[in-house]
Amino acid sequence: MHKIGARFHIGLRTVKTATAVMIAMVIVDAYGATTSKLIFAMLGAMAAVQPTFRESLVSCLTQIVGVLFGAMIGVALLFLPIPHHIATGIGIILVITLYNALQLRYSPSLPCFIVVMLCTTPDISPVSYAFGRTWDTFIGLCVGMLINTLIFPYDNRQQIRATMESLNCEIIRFLEEMFDGDDILPLSDALSKKINDIDRQLKVFANQILWIRPSKRRRELVSFQVYEAKARRLVAHMEVLSQQEYPGRLSEKNRQCLIRCGAEIQDQRVLDSLTKRDVITNYHVEQILVLRQELLELLS
Repeated sequence: MHKIGARFHIGLRTVKTATAVMIAMVIVDAYGATTSKLIFAMLGAMAAVQPTFRESLVSCLTQIVGVLFGAMIGVALLFLPIPHHIATGIGIILVITLYNALQLRYSPSLPCFIVVMLCTTPDISPVSYAFGRTWDTFIGLCVGMLINTLIFPYDNRQQIRATMESLNCEIIRFLEEMFDGDDILPLSDALSKKINDIDRQLKVFANQILWIRPSKRRRELVSFQVYEAKARRLVAHMEVLSQQEYPGRLSEKNRQCLIRCGAEIQDQRVLDSLTKRDVITNYHVEQILVLRQELLELLS
């Protein structure tokens, strides 16, 4: 039941998107709504609600350019003495080809839709229709942008901290498996994945708008970035440990430190004489414990 509930979780961004669409439709409805007007206002509102301010801005510009682009091609095709079906096909080919040539990663469906409407609806004024749909889209974009940036702006700090806290658990689990008394060494893949998750979340955090307490958020970003750098160093030490044929014996100092950290150490080998493998193992374990403590201090 818990997994099903998590799968159907209604997030804040979903609520903001629905709110933006409804407000945009109310505004468009005030000056005589039609199905076409409502669709373009809805598409604009949905496009503007993105995780970060930068993504919202890029999405808004893309929508406006797409509408204008489709309108210009559609109007130009109407002046050609060819059947409307052929004009529609030519217009779609032009739109998709130019999108591919310009390496635009956004879908060309919106300008293609405008081309189809202009080429297949002879009773509308093409220029008026083009400007009207641009205006409808602009209204939706403005509403979506305002809702997205002013009302509960996206904040992923809790996700970043949660990933950092779970990383600490992975560190302890790794060390327990390293010294559980068998010759099967743990892999550092799970830790690398956690750090990649942190890196992805930091990129989102860096692209968020910083007009609410900007100095504090910049300090937080720097702190998160320091954490990530130290975490990558820690994982590098773990990768060295996991690439050994078998782990060396723990020094008493490292053993007691691991126990204080809450790790269950089942490897009872006594370090009565030093080998090269023992020295390498204890050096990396000590570095891991030092970096882990520094990461915990950053979290606090």
